[in-house]
Amino acid sequence: MKLQQLLSYTRKAVDDYQMIQDGDRIAIGISGGKDSLTLLYALSNLRRFYPKKYELEAITVSMGYEEMDFSAVAALCKELNVNFTMVDTQIAEILFEHRKESNPCSLCAKMRKGAFNSKAKELACNKKAYAHHYDDVIETMIMSLIYEGRFHCFAPVTYLDRSDITLIRPLIYVEEEEIKKFQNRYSLPVVKNPCPVDGYTKREYAKQLIKQLQSESPGLRERLFHAIQTGNIKGWNKQP
Repeated sequence: MKLQQLLSYTRKAVDDYQMIQDGDRIAIGISGGKDSLTLLYALSNLRRFYPKKYELEAITVSMGYEEMDFSAVAALCKELNVNFTMVDTQIAEILFEHRKESNPCSLCAKMRKGAFNSKAKELACNKKAYAHHYDDVIETMIMSLIYEGRFHCFAPVTYLDRSDITLIRPLIYVEEEEIKKFQNRYSLPVVKNPCPVDGYTKREYAKQLIKQLQSESPGLRERLFHAIQTGNIKGWNKQP
């Protein structure tokens, strides 16, 4: 996938759900993975010609793993003219050494989110952008059906009243396979996640299930996404 195509997908999502307004300061969550780095590319380049003017802040919440080196990410942010901030934490130590969590994902996400929101507010950001893509949307809906017994998915735009910040997801139209192609084409400086439970999650189960069903029923993914857009899930009605 070329940058022009990425920007086309991103702008469509931003326009369909009115994600960005004039004067926004948007904090991008940079985990070091391919998705967040692709989002960084998308929003930093869209900024050059989008009619509504906005500013960006790139924020990485360090888990405390010494082997994670974000120097190349910081260099990319400088190249793209986006301020980069590292928030140092000891989340990994707390989860695996002190609490010895066997299923740490939920608590980990909550702690990272809290650290991220605090820094975003400190940097005067009124919005934050997560890199959830097309496949994340479908997988989240399937997980909701299997584990919660309801037809639900996160919304493209969500106002978080507790932190007084609006969460946007500009990559919802971009498929994961296209992100992988973008990563290879533009040599994104991906930082490998050393988390011992990475890849062994409920989301990974949903991903493999959808892959199997797609092979048996081609077009399933598109139908699932369409069902989400038209299924009266809060936040998925396109804005006029």
